[in-house]
Amino acid sequence: MNGDGDTDGRKGDRAADGPDCGVTDWEELVGAALLGTDRRRGGGATGSPGALLDAAAVAAVRRRAGLRPAEAGPRPRPAAPDPRPAPPDPARRRRAQLLAGRSAAGSGGRRGAAPDLTELLPQWLAAAVRHGYRAPAALVPALLAAARARTDLRPQALALAGGRGRWLAGLNPEWRFALRGGAGGGELPAPDDRSAVERLWQEGLFAERVALLGAVRAHEAAAAPLLLSTTWATERAEDRLMFLDSLRVSLSDGDEPFLEQALGDRSRNVRATAAELLSALPGSALAARMAERALACVGPEGVNPPVECDEGMRRDGVVERPPAGRGERAWWLGQLVEAAPLSCWRERFGGRDPAGILAVPVAEGWAEELHAAWCRAAVRQRNPGWAKALLGSASASPAAGPATASLAERAKLLETMPQAQQALWVAQFVRAHGLSEAFQLLGVCMVPWAGELGEAVVDALATARDTGGYPWSFSGVMGLAERCLDPAAADRLESLLASDPDPEISAEAGMATPGAEAYWAEAFLRLVSTLRLRAAMLAELAPAA
Repeated sequence: MNGDGDTDGRKGDRAADGPDCGVTDWEELVGAALLGTDRRRGGGATGSPGALLDAAAVAAVRRRAGLRPAEAGPRPRPAAPDPRPAPPDPARRRRAQLLAGRSAAGSGGRRGAAPDLTELLPQWLAAAVRHGYRAPAALVPALLAAARARTDLRPQALALAGGRGRWLAGLNPEWRFALRGGAGGGELPAPDDRSAVERLWQEGLFAERVALLGAVRAHEAAAAPLLLSTTWATERAEDRLMFLDSLRVSLSDGDEPFLEQALGDRSRNVRATAAELLSALPGSALAARMAERALACVGPEGVNPPVECDEGMRRDGVVERPPAGRGERAWWLGQLVEAAPLSCWRERFGGRDPAGILAVPVAEGWAEELHAAWCRAAVRQRNPGWAKALLGSASASPAAGPATASLAERAKLLETMPQAQQALWVAQFVRAHGLSEAFQLLGVCMVPWAGELGEAVVDALATARDTGGYPWSFSGVMGLAERCLDPAAADRLESLLASDPDPEISAEAGMATPGAEAYWAEAFLRLVSTLRLRAAMLAELAPAA
């Protein structure tokens, strides 16, 4: 204690303005409470126990408040009513359980046999949104808190929270993320209310303008570039880039005039994005220019890449300087082929289809560059015919494919194909190559994995267990299976769980990894339990008949 009687050298942390019991600092209050008011050491007046408690109450309030009392501000306006129905009571209880759930994972890579509730929460939210439910008011804070901690939950969580969630986020700075993709906590004007749209576009916050542009695009695709053009010259480069990127949704030939103008933008990133979008329109003038350049370089007679990157190529989005380790001519060739419409190659190669074109021998050193560019073009132009040809046979070795052995590239090609074809191709790949190489490919397929794909995955899991291989290498696939397998597969998995590994397969595999049998038993038990829980969860969310 210093000479002024302050234990910490500060006079501001005192309760002298509280009820007078002869005690000032918090430390003195504690000392008096421990020793008794009659035995309190030090000078000053003594007080009664009641006065001591009064002083402690005042000091506690001051310590907790942290702010001086002030006049109350105006009450916020109530949130707009949400007409959507609340989920059924069993589903609401399930959601509370999932929000409070914790992973059952143990240490050392062992996840335990209990379902991981946190991994099921996204599916619950997605199903609730599909059924048109709203979040019960009392659970909105917990939902926003979960979405703050996990960005993967945000789209579905905010859709479920609706206007009430945005309203609440406007009152809590920790939840401001909920306002970034919306209308700043308010409602957007109707897209056909031109005066209100123009006013918000001119005066709104950036998040409001992004949301407004998306709403206008969804209502009338052609109206979005018209709205953009009214302020385009005064927008910041980073904002122009984000606004331009929003045109990917519902991209059409009607966007070409605006995108063609953006090719002359002062920002290199904006120019590159405009060129990419135009090349995704096979009928655009840019696509025609790129086709002319690409056809002059590639044909059945061979490959002759460009010798320079001229001004016209640069304006159309060709990046002149290659990355380290890439030759200039190969770099320019790849960009031209990638941006040329895939339809231009049929006539150039004598009427051949995509598979026939890929079968044409290419001069050594150019095949990889040319096929990789065609892969990128198929993804950009969403061309399933070329994607199927570039993927080749699922049962063939990836290294022997017509285009790419990269699983990441194959996953992108799969995304351009119809869902039924995706599932069939991946099922054949799993049967031929097992699960260890299929993780990225499985992530593309529609959920739930049913039919041939689901059967192929269960068969591959059974084979992996029977071989007694290193089980932890399958932990990622097991986690994916828990979320994506059709819950109906639980019956078959349960029968596999009750059976012993196939002795013939185990014998052919040789020495099993120590601990593998216990791991697989635990993993299968968790998979079955998770599928049962998913089935119950979805049944609870189903509207009453």
